[in-house]
Order: sequence, then structure tokens, then C-alpha cells
Amino acid sequence: MWRLKVSDGGRDDPWLTSVNNHVGRQFWEFDPNLGTPEERAQVEKARREFNNNRFRSKHSSDMLMRLQFAKEKACDQMELPTQVRVKSEEEITEEVIGLSVTGALDAILPNEHQTEICRYLYNHQNKDGGWGLHIEGPSTMFCTALSYVSLRLLGEEMDGGDGAMETARIWILDRGGVTNIPSWGKMWLSVS
Repeated sequence: MWRLKVSDGGRDDPWLTSVNNHVGRQFWEFDPNLGTPEERAQVEKARREFNNNRFRSKHSSDMLMRLQFAKEKACDQMELPTQVRVKSEEEITEEVIGLSVTGALDAILPNEHQTEICRYLYNHQNKDGGWGLHIEGPSTMFCTALSYVSLRLLGEEMDGGDGAMETARIWILDRGGVTNIPSWGKMWLSVS
């Protein structure tokens, strides 16, 4: 089961560096022995509900975090966390390609992390089979091609994802193929 942790600055990880030793950094940690059977069932129910409603409500409402905090605070109502504004977007697809090219994918991302990245990508795939620049954006060749390639680099089969990989491939092919990706996409694909 996943647990959200807040760093107290004690991380000694050669792959991650920061000027403040990661104090206050939030990260998800996987522990296969964490949680009771009831809590695990509650997490799976939240995942199923999000997956079933992903086209009506694109965001997850941080349900896993809310379940954890409710347990820790032993209350039913949770205060909303302070909104964080991101100043620039980073695509996880670029990081996956970089890790794959350097041969560090399995060393940096254990199987549980890879599974969650795949789940995230599948849950944010648009109805037409493509992916947009953000979770509510229309499908673009750039995002669809990089998401598709990322899933393949993460070990997904060509026909995996309960048909999601096939619909993504069809989306790409129906629009002339991946050669129609913008120049930055061509750069990332050239190294993968």
C-alpha cells in the first residue's frame, strides 16, 4: 500500500539533490505490508471509483492522501491542503524516456512506482484514445505519442491496458503516425 510521507531532511539518496536536503518534500512510499485488509479494500474501491468516473471528473481529489490523513487524524472531515501553484509543467514521459535510455529505469523506479505511473497514464487517457497536455486537455500527437512510448518502456504490451494501448495506437495512426509529432517529440523519440 502507498503512504504519503513528508521529508524531515534525512533522505540520503544519490539520485535526488536539493539545496535544503528535501525538507518538507512530499513523496509516496510503497510498503507491501502496510494497512489492514479493510484499508486496502477501501483504497481499491477509491481506485475503481476514480477509474469508472475518470471522464466526468478528471482529477483524483487526492483520495489516497485523504484516506491516509483521515486515519492519522481519526476524523471524518479533512481540511483541504493549501493550494500549490506549479510554475512550469514537467511531463513524466520525458523522465521515463531518460531513465530508460540511461538503463536506470528499474533502479530508480521499483515495480510499484512503474505500476502507478501506468495507472496514472491510463486513467488520464481521453475517450478518443489520446492524451492531452494536461488532464482536461484535448488529445495531441505530442502527448499521445510520448505517453504511448512511455507505457511501452514501462513494460506494457502492445495490446495491454484493456484496449487502451490499441486505441492510442489507432489515434496516432489515424492522424498520420508519429512522424507528425512536433520537433521536441521527435527529439525525445530519437533517444528512446
